[in-house]
Amino acid sequence: QVQLVESGGGLVQAGGSLTLSCAASGRTVSSYAMGWFRQAPGKEREFVTAISKSGGNTHYADSVKGRFTISRVNAKNTVYLQMNSLKPEDTAVYYCAAGPFLGATTPMYDYWGQGTQVTVSS
Repeated sequence: QVQLVESGGGLVQAGGSLTLSCAASGRTVSSYAMGWFRQAPGKEREFVTAISKSGGNTHYADSVKGRFTISRVNAKNTVYLQMNSLKPEDTAVYYCAAGPFLGATTPMYDYWGQGTQVTVSS
C-alpha cells in the first residue's frame, strides 16, 4: 500500500510555470512506476506523463511534450512535475498515480492521490 499526496497547484498566468510534487508514504515509491494524469471539468481523466521505477524511462502526452518534465527522487519518496509555458487548456485537477509498470492508461495504476488544482488564466 502507498499513499500519495499532491501539492503545488495554484493559479498562474498563461506562459508561466508551476512545479507539482507528489509525496508518497507507506511502501517506498521506488517500488512503483509513477504517473501524472489530469481531469478538466466535464472531461475524462487523461494521461500527462509517467516515469519508470528507476527514472530511466519517461513518456509524455503529445500535448505536453517539450513543456512538462517528470522527475523523481526516490530517496525523498517524491515525484515532481515541472510545468512550463502553461496554457489555459492545461487547466485541470492533476493527479499523481502509482503502479507496477510505466503506462499511459488509468487502469495501469493502483494508487491515486486526491489531486491538486491547476488553473491557467489567459
